[in-house]
Amino acid sequence: MSSTAPLTGQRAGAATIRHELTFLNAFRLVQALVYAGLAFSPPGLGWPELAKPDFARGVTMLYLVFALVMLLFNRRSMPYARTVVATTLAVDIAAAVLAITAMHDARIGIAMMLAVNLSAGALILPLRLSSFFAALATLGMLGHTFFGTSASPGDRDLLEAALFGLAYFATTTLCHVLGRQLRATEALAEQRSTDLANLAQVNELIIRRMKTGVLLVDDANRIHQINESAWMLLGNPGADQRDLGQLAPELSRRLYHWMTSGKLDETATQLADGVPEVVPRFTRLAPNDDSHVLIFLDDTSLLSRRAEELTLTSLGRLSASIAHEIRNPLAAIRYSAQLLAESTSMDSTDQRMVEIINNHCIRLNEIIENILQLSRRERSRPETLDLGRWAQAFVEEYSQGNDLGGDSLRAIANSSIPVAAVADPQQLQQVVWNLVQNALRYGRLPGEPARVMVVARQGEHGVPILEVIDRGPGIAPKVAAQIFEPFYTTHEYGTGLGLYLARQMSDANQAALEYVRVAGGGSCFRLVLTPPARSPADAAETAQADAAR
Repeated sequence: MSSTAPLTGQRAGAATIRHELTFLNAFRLVQALVYAGLAFSPPGLGWPELAKPDFARGVTMLYLVFALVMLLFNRRSMPYARTVVATTLAVDIAAAVLAITAMHDARIGIAMMLAVNLSAGALILPLRLSSFFAALATLGMLGHTFFGTSASPGDRDLLEAALFGLAYFATTTLCHVLGRQLRATEALAEQRSTDLANLAQVNELIIRRMKTGVLLVDDANRIHQINESAWMLLGNPGADQRDLGQLAPELSRRLYHWMTSGKLDETATQLADGVPEVVPRFTRLAPNDDSHVLIFLDDTSLLSRRAEELTLTSLGRLSASIAHEIRNPLAAIRYSAQLLAESTSMDSTDQRMVEIINNHCIRLNEIIENILQLSRRERSRPETLDLGRWAQAFVEEYSQGNDLGGDSLRAIANSSIPVAAVADPQQLQQVVWNLVQNALRYGRLPGEPARVMVVARQGEHGVPILEVIDRGPGIAPKVAAQIFEPFYTTHEYGTGLGLYLARQMSDANQAALEYVRVAGGGSCFRLVLTPPARSPADAAETAQADAAR
């Protein structure tokens, strides 16, 4: 907003100068008409007495034409305002001195009118130049007193000229100071007006983009203002729909209940089909004024998300502090179980008990690892990868480190077309490992082995895509809508953190992880990664290839 202040001051100053210049030119025309009226007054009137009638009439007619021309060219002379004012003031002084010489009886009136010219010019000109013209007018009056009359000047004539000169200097200085203060005040007012307008736009933008819905309703139950969030929470109504009772009867009922009883119903409600539940709040624009009421619609899904974030943050801090307290005893238990398993004197029942201890130790260790990842949130270190080769290497490493039994895990990629992507290899390993682990565990039909594929391919416009696909029963739509939420699980031994952490790490790598149902049965977890930056030549070549296709 501060950058607009100089421009605002310039606009305000230009408008003021235009008005002052217009006034000066209009007054000059009136002044010339007065001169002409005096010069062409009937002889029988006897006043003023014209020593040289032809000279007086010639001077006034020339001055009248000059004044008319300056008024007609008023707008065109704006860019050169100061030069024009300085020139015209010189003409005004010369015309006034000549008019006093030709019409001596009207000298006082003409001298007083000249003070108006000098004062108006002082509003536009610098103080030094204004004082110069005041001095020039004073010398003109004194020159007329000494040389413009045939008789020798008296004390009265000299005193009149001196007083007029003093008045010229006083009015010129006063008008210059007042003009400068007026311009400063106008510039400040214009700047404040611009700042207020900018502030109003900023406030309107903030309210429009707020996640909380905001409505302004009058006493007739009509909506005057509504932001984007409120418009969405009301079910995207039409622009002509302004009756709150028709748009949201429940909200209108709560508003009436609040206005009549003063009690607020804080239970969540859904105002339209397919939109989140909201908790309405009401407030008056002014105390004891029911003509306008502000309604705030708090989205419960946002509140739940914030609560989840706070919970996860607190859990991360807690897990970091107790990690060693849990892992050390767990490691001792597992080590002791491994020593027992090596004993040759145990029967089959005891060996089964030791196996159960080992399995549960492994499960507990996985839970601790998942919880610890909530607090780590390590920054990604992206590299450019060939997804096809990476998928092959991942499948080989996973197959060597895990007993697949009768299950199958294979990588599918087109070796002739490399699929380049930018991602952190370690975090990508964790994401895909989690997805493959879930696919092998849950992506199987009853009595059949799991069949899992890791597919690396290019999507539209060359976007790199990595998919983990299984041929299991798939995921129900209601469950699929919640699988990425923290602590949500359908398995009695699950933690509900695996897919949530996978999406968090995907987001950290500017990738998008989503669930896609496979036609004919099965599930697909699709990871859309970021392609590497291309040079302008490569981009042009790709564009030509797309155009050729």
